[in-house]
Amino acid sequence: MKVLITNDDGFFARGLKTLARHIGENHEVFVVAPQTEQSGISQAITFLRPLNPNHVYNKQQQCTGYSVNGTPADCVKLGIHELAPWKPDLIVSGINFGLNVGINVNHSGTVGGAFAGSMFGIPSVSISVEGTENANFDLAAEIAWSIVEKIEWDKLPTKSVVNINVPRQVQSADIAPVFVPVETNPLGYHFQKGVDPKNRHFFWATNAPAPEPSSFLTDTQAAFQGRVTVSTLSYDPNNAPALNALSNQFK
Repeated sequence: MKVLITNDDGFFARGLKTLARHIGENHEVFVVAPQTEQSGISQAITFLRPLNPNHVYNKQQQCTGYSVNGTPADCVKLGIHELAPWKPDLIVSGINFGLNVGINVNHSGTVGGAFAGSMFGIPSVSISVEGTENANFDLAAEIAWSIVEKIEWDKLPTKSVVNINVPRQVQSADIAPVFVPVETNPLGYHFQKGVDPKNRHFFWATNAPAPEPSSFLTDTQAAFQGRVTVSTLSYDPNNAPALNALSNQFK
């Protein structure tokens, strides 16, 4: 299998290097990732300045690719259409340092990279591990890849993204994942207020409050329980019920 890898933590992030090494043991790997961290940038693209890919060969990890002064979405598009020596069979974005559950999937650069692959009809996966001091990227790679290898992509709707999260409580690869929907209740809309040294007022975004739990099990609840979560997302931006409801108002 030919696998294009990206992330939003940067080309030299530990999660990406671990993932590339793990997948590269049995598959062809090519990396195109941002030069610097691009967290929270979603599917943003760069078009007001040129992109400058720099070739990188990591002898220790036995992987090659490019670091790019752009976003994860930039990197995936460049990888598919310009830089990779072949058309990828799979796009993998990660391993992100920090969970991407709940509405954070809308903001995540990691998920944004996977979305960029799915828009071209290429199977795409985003992988994240809880951001703790001793985050186990090797275990997360083993768990996530064992899930990915079992996916029959032709049985999923086109432009699907599989989002995998490994919480800190997980200590063994012998754990069954839970397949759950994404939590859609809002979170993180409180701000820390202050005054900087130049006497300017600021508002600093926080992760509080936590989302109100839904009445059914979601990715956020399951991750808090220490369970590996697998959710499916779609690049398709259409909302057919809303469009039908709106058009009926004008008849």
